[in-house]
Amino acid sequence: MNTSSLSSLQYPQFPSPCFIVEERLLRRNLCLIKEVATRADVEIILAFKAFALWKTFPIFREYIQHTTASSLFEARLAVEEFGSKAHTFSPAYTEEEFPQIASLSSHISFNSLSQYRRFYSEALRQGVSCGLRINPEYSEIETELYNPCAPGSRFGVLAEDLPSCLPEGIKGFHCHTHCESSSENLERTLQHIEAKFGRWLHQLAWLNLAGRHLMTREGYKIQLLVSLLRSLHERYPNLHIILEPGSAFAWQTGLLLSQVVDIVENRGIKTAILNVSFTCHMPDCLEMPYHPVVRGATWVEDEGGDANGFCYRLGGNSCLSGDFMGTWKFQHPLSVGDYIVLEDMIHYTTVKTTMFNGINHPSIAMLHEDGRVEVLRSYEYQDYRNRMD
Repeated sequence: MNTSSLSSLQYPQFPSPCFIVEERLLRRNLCLIKEVATRADVEIILAFKAFALWKTFPIFREYIQHTTASSLFEARLAVEEFGSKAHTFSPAYTEEEFPQIASLSSHISFNSLSQYRRFYSEALRQGVSCGLRINPEYSEIETELYNPCAPGSRFGVLAEDLPSCLPEGIKGFHCHTHCESSSENLERTLQHIEAKFGRWLHQLAWLNLAGRHLMTREGYKIQLLVSLLRSLHERYPNLHIILEPGSAFAWQTGLLLSQVVDIVENRGIKTAILNVSFTCHMPDCLEMPYHPVVRGATWVEDEGGDANGFCYRLGGNSCLSGDFMGTWKFQHPLSVGDYIVLEDMIHYTTVKTTMFNGINHPSIAMLHEDGRVEVLRSYEYQDYRNRMD
């Protein structure tokens, strides 16, 4: 569902290229998430790995209280910019960083029993609530690259490796199995979690069902989600239930504004080269892969295009041969300087960008509810240079 209020007449008000977040759409998502948390009697927190635009955190704090971190720097962001300690998980903590991570965290989930034994005393000393990441060996994610429960996964403890009585100090379980998933996915996943780990759930104080619960997507069955979580509460009244979505907060809240800088043709295939890069600025498009929605264009399955339309690949402005996607059909022939709007490019996209090749990094801006444009961040040569300083 695209309900953007940004019109083509406003494009020149922004730098190009630019990630643009719309405050109205962000608040729409936050309102829904807060309502779900209240109705289901759960805590919903923000996952920085999907969204970390810290200048928007004053808005977030009107609706939620906590965040989740996966590294020392994210934990610092939680305390220094969001104003509360993090719920932290990392595949493996280090001796050098763990004391500081513990000081910045209210909850820490360990990926293995060996990590727990190694760092528990320090976590206890700092008053952190400790948990284990579990692996139910079940996920409906079709792309193996994104599947945390695939055979041989490095994530989580298997049920067969847990003792019947949990080690002293384990207060919670953390379980991540989803990727932009539905409440029906959660329903089936809970069955597997309870089948494999149910005998330990009564020993715990909290259960973190992690992220990718895409409750703000159009058509998501909110009532089923609420019912599932309330029913889980009834079966395990001892549990404080936590969800930590990332995409749901920023889903359909903004776009990537770009422009055509050249058009080339090779063997009948036209490519509009943009002032952005799929590799550098939209890596999930190539990794997943998925085809982003382009405003005013339709995706064409046939690489050869459509004889009745103006068809183009979109090419990134890096030196990599694979930095392109195609094909889209436009309503008119493209020209140098035309704006190309790639929809829904805020969640994950903004946190996974790189400065590879020295390609100009998109600015980040917000369109406020009152129509005011605020540029949150612009990037200069020094940002590229200082990464190697």
